Amino acid sequence: MKLREFLEYLDSKGDLIKVKREVDCNIELAKVASAFDGQAILFEKVKGYDIPVVINVNSSRELVAEALEVKKEQILKTILSAMEKPKEAEILKKGACQEVVEKHVDLDALPIPKYLPNDGGRYLTCALVIVNDPENGRNMCYHRLMQISKNSFVARIIPRRGTDTALKNAGGELDVAIAVGNATNVMIAAATSIAKDEDELSMANAIEETPLVKCKTVDVEVPADAEFIFEGRIIDEEADEGPFLDLTGTYDIVRKQPVIEIKKITHRKKPYMQALLPGKNEHKILMGMPREPTIYKEVSKVCKCKNVLISPGGCSWLHGIVQIAKQREDDGKRAIEAAFRGHTSMKHCVVVDEDIDIYNPYDVEWAIATRFQAHRDLVIMEKQKGSSLDPSRYEVDDIHYTTKVGVDATIPFDKSKKDFIRTDYETVKKEDYI
Repeated sequence: MKLREFLEYLDSKGDLIKVKREVDCNIELAKVASAFDGQAILFEKVKGYDIPVVINVNSSRELVAEALEVKKEQILKTILSAMEKPKEAEILKKGACQEVVEKHVDLDALPIPKYLPNDGGRYLTCALVIVNDPENGRNMCYHRLMQISKNSFVARIIPRRGTDTALKNAGGELDVAIAVGNATNVMIAAATSIAKDEDELSMANAIEETPLVKCKTVDVEVPADAEFIFEGRIIDEEADEGPFLDLTGTYDIVRKQPVIEIKKITHRKKPYMQALLPGKNEHKILMGMPREPTIYKEVSKVCKCKNVLISPGGCSWLHGIVQIAKQREDDGKRAIEAAFRGHTSMKHCVVVDEDIDIYNPYDVEWAIATRFQAHRDLVIMEKQKGSSLDPSRYEVDDIHYTTKVGVDATIPFDKSKKDFIRTDYETVKKEDYI
């Protein structure tokens, strides 16, 4: 479902939290959104602005499943299918995102939140940055954008990733479009790791029809149904970005990062500003969940993979749980090695059998407690490239390193399976006995 369609759907069910009281987008809005983490919220009155703000739209797996119109258990296969069979999107002559073309660029006129007192400034947190790489084609990904003037942002751009590669291939400056207020399929596609020469918008279109439209001032196509489009250019200039709360719930440092000058703003009539609460559920869902299909794909090459979860307790980024149908003695260890290939930022991986509910942390811990022996089942991989989000990482020549650990919590082949199967009591109706 498109963003507006999904909000209407949630509202019809009584599942959209509507905040009618006026709130300040400086700190207060984020505090209220945090109190309702896991529920989609519409702030109807934002102090000083006539544009409502929507947040927490994808803050649970249930919400994502509803937006994609699939069952929760089908999300992984839905994403994986779109990765493997992308579908080129239709380019329209005009789109809803261009219903209004602003004469002047004034970012101060938009309700861009500041989330916490120590933040470096006001941030667009669910901005999808779209560029055309001269060598690899179109690329879409997330960048947090800190406003630094009425017409510019400074963007956190991670080295050696899509936008950074495109910027280098273009010679240091690059036209860019920024889409804000997008459907769930587009947001998931933007967060998914695919090959450099593959197109995230074609992946999004394979999940749900996502027509595009050409921008007014730059040679970039954008989702036609987005709420806002910011057209501009990454210039050969840097500014301080941060501090900012990251996925791990810890503050990221201040860095010199590239500046984006905005030259044109277009939007829908009566638009919504969409925001994402840093460090909370929606941030974790959109970061972690798109890595599950990439892990599944790699593990399936070496054994029979059944399911994958990037777990919330591991910041939805650093910990993964892989469920396999074990057929060989070394399947657990093979799955661990493949899982780390599928998500290179992952730090700890647990592999379990088919009878373990990977969504239940008590179940996973039970498997570790009863099926794992460290001398036999522990995999330690020292000095591996790790995640910049891990505050415990160490660095050598500006490269982030970590020690990766894999836990094979599957039933050993040389043991009788019956010794590892749980027994429980028959279920009764409590009301029959009270």
